[in-house]
Amino acid sequence: MAEDSDIEAVTKTEVNSKATAIFKSTDEPVLLKFVDVVYSVKIGNGGGCFRNKSSSGEKVILNGISGMVEPGEMLAMLGPSGSGKTTLLTALGGRLGGHLAGTITYNGKTFSNSMKRNTGFVTQDDVLYPQLTVTETLVFAALLRLPNSFTKQEKIMHAEAVMDQLGLVNCKDCIIGDPFLRGVSGGERKRVSIGQEMLINPSLLFLDEPTSGLDSTTAQRIVSTLLELANGGRTIVLTIHQPSSRLFYMFHKVLLLSEGSPLYYGQGSAAMDYFSSVGYAPSVTMNPSDFLLDLSNGVTSSNESLKDQNLVKKTLVSAYKSNIAEKLREELNNNVNRHPDTENNKFERWPTTWWQQFTVLLQRGVKERKHESFSVLNTAEVLAVAVLLGLLWWQSDIAHLQDQIGFLFFISGFWGLFPLYQAIFTFPQERLMLEKERSSGMYRLSSYFMSISHAMGLAVGALVMDPKTAAILGSVITLAFLLAGGYYIQHVPGFISWIKYISISHYTYKLFLGSQYRTDDTYACSEPEKVCRVGDFPAINSVGLDGQFISAVALVLMLVVYKFIAYMALTRIGATPKLEK
Repeated sequence: MAEDSDIEAVTKTEVNSKATAIFKSTDEPVLLKFVDVVYSVKIGNGGGCFRNKSSSGEKVILNGISGMVEPGEMLAMLGPSGSGKTTLLTALGGRLGGHLAGTITYNGKTFSNSMKRNTGFVTQDDVLYPQLTVTETLVFAALLRLPNSFTKQEKIMHAEAVMDQLGLVNCKDCIIGDPFLRGVSGGERKRVSIGQEMLINPSLLFLDEPTSGLDSTTAQRIVSTLLELANGGRTIVLTIHQPSSRLFYMFHKVLLLSEGSPLYYGQGSAAMDYFSSVGYAPSVTMNPSDFLLDLSNGVTSSNESLKDQNLVKKTLVSAYKSNIAEKLREELNNNVNRHPDTENNKFERWPTTWWQQFTVLLQRGVKERKHESFSVLNTAEVLAVAVLLGLLWWQSDIAHLQDQIGFLFFISGFWGLFPLYQAIFTFPQERLMLEKERSSGMYRLSSYFMSISHAMGLAVGALVMDPKTAAILGSVITLAFLLAGGYYIQHVPGFISWIKYISISHYTYKLFLGSQYRTDDTYACSEPEKVCRVGDFPAINSVGLDGQFISAVALVLMLVVYKFIAYMALTRIGATPKLEK
């Protein structure tokens, strides 16, 4: 027993050391180049802030941006809101569709499946499941993202190593939380998001506003962690709005944008000298990032009007073209890729099998949704309805046939509505998570979809993807199905009677009636000592007690059809766009 324990301890130590070593360095460095990147969007004829700004019907978001980031470097993209920082980051990460022109290469190659598997992307908003703990979040991500060359135990140990490196050990058993549920702090949540991407040991890491909403100390920790990762040979690109001076001088390179055009590209430490050389120097000692942001807005100490601000922007764009653009182009042309070609590495389309993805997603879904499904509110709702039904239909017998079939119709309607509205909000709420995980190639859409239930609600939610609209559409469909179900109206006009054939309530109600009564069953009629056949009761006769098998088959077909509709609607999400040359 002692020997077994020693072996287990040694194995655990070896696995942990292996995971830690993988976290600290990368064996596949990536040289990122982007040359004359241009991105534009079409503008409609309606209202909005872009109307009448372009006679061609397009607005240019990125206008000829170039640069290069080598392994071991960290590039920070600065600029005010609307300057194009996030758009450029998304384009460099291979996640931007639309009219994207220019050249973006990774070790001289275009974006590919192998590069996707070697790239981490941290969004500005921390898209995490609030009810999962830090450990559960990272372990589930490891089980999905790490290939089968790792055993399950090695994947778990890898997640633990990432938690240790990012300083998450003290909060590993705390839930993530959200604005309505207390969980980990903002800095810890951001480190969890970074940890999810670090699990795959990416050679190329993109981060959108990683310090947004954090205090200066926490922001310093985040950037220090990123600098440590860069020192391990990774290529790191991030957007940042207004860093402190301490953070600013930690960046190897800085790219300053203004309305989609570059104003500066180069070493952060040389930025102030450059702008002084072109006639713009701060009148007082100030944070260089504050000064750069003022310039990108066209604001100097001597101008007040909007016209003056636009003139400053145009002057700085011209200065960039004269002083930086040509030198940068020569540098990009002369730089020869000295790094191994990751394209030669063999990558399977998916890191794990379909069944592994399905089981992990199912386990994660159960852990996340059990708090909602078995919440006090939902439990109280079901219990209250059950008690009310019991009181209303207390000791009801076949003599009260109308009351009994009313009870059956209500049950069929309630248990159609209750899970429907829970399912309707599934995809609208999880859209960001699905987009994030699908864009990183974490799992197949089919395995995610099959780990969920409630077909009709999923179809409505997937088609609409807006909670409010989905709820309205679901209500209209449900009411139509209930009205055509056969209980409220026995004589439905022919031109609208087809609704019952696609009504879940109709077939469920028919199955309930068939399971409860037989055609030759009798009940006491209104006349004394007279009995009538149940099958002749008007409300039952209009629906019929036969055709039970057909009803069951119809419900199964509806399950398949609605799921197929939902699946096809979801194929719109997570597709990786191609770069237009």
